[in-house]
This record gives sequence, C-alpha cells and structure tokens, in this order.
Amino acid sequence: MLNNVVLMGRLTVDPELKQTQSGVSVLSFTLAVDRDYTQQGQEKQVDFINIVAWRLTAEFISKYFTKGQMMALKGAIQTRSYEDKQGNKRTAFEVVADKVYFCSSKTEGSNNGKSLKSDNVSVGFDDFDGFEEIGSNDDDSPF
Repeated sequence: MLNNVVLMGRLTVDPELKQTQSGVSVLSFTLAVDRDYTQQGQEKQVDFINIVAWRLTAEFISKYFTKGQMMALKGAIQTRSYEDKQGNKRTAFEVVADKVYFCSSKTEGSNNGKSLKSDNVSVGFDDFDGFEEIGSNDDDSPF
C-alpha cells in the first residue's frame, strides 16, 4: 500500500515540544496550506492540516521553526478514533511528519531569536583565505 504526503505551508503557532510519559519527544502543530485553485472573484482558500512529529524530527522542528515560517514536509496520513466528552465516536485525521525542510530564507523566517546554526557546525562563506580569483580568459574555456 502507498501512503505518502508532501505538504508546504506555514506554521500557525510556535511549536511546543512535549514528552510522553516514557520520555519520547512529540510535537503537534497545524500547517496552513494554500489551495492551488482559486475561483475568479474569490479569496484564496487555505486548509489547516494537523501534523504530528516524533523524536528527533519533533526536536528539530521545535528548535528551528517558528510561527509563520514556511515549511515543507514529507509524511503519511494517520487516523485514530476517540470518544468526545458527549460520548460521540470521532475520527481524527493527521499527518505524521517523517522529514521536514526549510522553505524560507533566514531573514524571512526571522526565527524569533532561534539560531539556524547547528550546535557543532559553523560555516562562513566570507572567509576565502588561501583561494585565488580565477581569471576570465575566454580563450582557455573548453566550451
């Protein structure tokens, strides 16, 4: 069977990491996803899709994503049944995120003070010590 979901949208709130009783990280949030088709004269429609992330994926989202930031994700649809307070049987549909990706620049996402750098790796693109500029002689170019 095939159960793959790929979505791109914006987080509706700042993600809040929680732990299960056994200490497993879990994160639930809603992704606002624009619909591709808009009828003439009508406003763009948005779907609000419930997402769940577990373990390292949950921790990554909590650390690097904030409200309003664009995110792409890959996951699977999951359903679960429950009883509401009035005793009615309900079914919840949600996407379990396996992989998440940044879709906006650092400045666009603003991150509310959260760093986009990894704890162990720092890459500087302004540090070009030891490199020489290559001349632009078109006679040497093979194509």
